[in-house]
Amino acid sequence: MDAGSLRWELEVGMRAVREAAAVCRAVQAGITREVVEKKDRSPVTLADWGSQALACRTILEAFPDDPIVAEEDAASLREPGSEALLARLEAIVAGVRPGACASEICDWIDCGASPAPQARFWTLDPIDGTKGFLRREQYAIALALLVDGRAELAVLGCPGLATDPSRPDEVGALFAAVRGCGAFCLPLWRQDAATTPVRASRTAQPAGARFCEPVEAGHSSHDDAARIATLCGIACEPLRMDSQAKYAAVARGHADIYLRLPKAEGYCEKIWDHAAGMLVVEESGGCVTDVAGKPLDLSCGRELTANRGIVATNGLLHDRILGAIRELGIG
Repeated sequence: MDAGSLRWELEVGMRAVREAAAVCRAVQAGITREVVEKKDRSPVTLADWGSQALACRTILEAFPDDPIVAEEDAASLREPGSEALLARLEAIVAGVRPGACASEICDWIDCGASPAPQARFWTLDPIDGTKGFLRREQYAIALALLVDGRAELAVLGCPGLATDPSRPDEVGALFAAVRGCGAFCLPLWRQDAATTPVRASRTAQPAGARFCEPVEAGHSSHDDAARIATLCGIACEPLRMDSQAKYAAVARGHADIYLRLPKAEGYCEKIWDHAAGMLVVEESGGCVTDVAGKPLDLSCGRELTANRGIVATNGLLHDRILGAIRELGIG
């Protein structure tokens, strides 16, 4: 496939992510310090549902025969006693898509409950990085088109990242990639803006490299990452952020390495957590594999059952990082 054959898919994918991001922004505006301190997850739950509903609707309007594999479903919204929550969701979604009604919204959400087929389908994470979302820091809306087990197109909305690193006041970046055609970035909130090519760093020596890792060590081992850094002579403080925004940081050279090192035996990564970010990094000149150096196999269903862990780098450092992982017996 090429950019020309996927031009309509790219346009629709970018529109889907922008609408989803608008819902997330509307919900996030109402999050108070009290909500965060009480660890109230209702705002992120509403944003997850609203984001998925609008992204799925936008895709299915253009491609009604394309399955969508996403994180959420509307089962709990359809249960008795959920009327007040559903009414809140309806008001939020209608703020972006006027006229949207509760029953339609539930149907749109459930469009993402498809099992992963082997041919052509979309995969969506409506909010990746829920803790970052609640803290008003980094989160992402991640969308990818998969064909025959390969990510062919990716759109990654990062509302907390600056479009231009030299202008940190303009926050909200949209990253996109088409296989074989490179990656680019443009403002998330301005549809008429020019695109900027995205390229991974040319850092070739580990001593000058920088890790990007999660804020919290819930899904990846900070201790193992520190051991790898010590072995490779990496002295820079890691760049810590939530979500697939880490892939964006590697893709545009703000970091050189992103590791998601296994913590629990038997844990499998979900395809929606990595498909979009992976393609953006690869099309920026970087490399993404598992900890054994195997390419990510997106053909196994909703989970990456053929892989363990994630290693994303600028490409030049990939073999050295894999070598350190082997030497330390990690993964």
